[in-house]
Amino acid sequence: MLTDTLQQFFERDLNKLKQEIAAYTNEKSLWEIDKNIANSGGNLCLHLIGNLNWFIGATFGKTGYVRNRELEFSQKSVPRQELIRMIDETIPVVKKGLEALTEEDLKADYPIIVFEKATTTEQFLVHLTTHLSYHLGQINYHRRLLDI
Repeated sequence: MLTDTLQQFFERDLNKLKQEIAAYTNEKSLWEIDKNIANSGGNLCLHLIGNLNWFIGATFGKTGYVRNRELEFSQKSVPRQELIRMIDETIPVVKKGLEALTEEDLKADYPIIVFEKATTTEQFLVHLTTHLSYHLGQINYHRRLLDI
């Protein structure tokens, strides 16, 4: 089933996110921005954690997570180990949320309209994997450009 494949990608990329956050040699660099780089690696990490905990954890896993998207981009100086802990806590949340889905759920509309029109749960979950991958690449470049 698609959820098994998605779970593998989410787990792989969340573990890669932990590696990227751990790879910053200067912890303060996690929060640096410069010129046209509007989002820090730390804020992108918080954004990904919030995104997955909301769109998968709260929606399908019924975790009760309440998202504060604005804080994902305004909060600064969260210790690296706290970010890694938050990623570690997100992995089983995503797994549990995906395990709750049936084939019928995947074909049904995602319960929240996120874009201009309804999308199937299947389409939205694929979007979430590419969203994670996109920001993971940004964090990698952020680290290599600004971690000095």
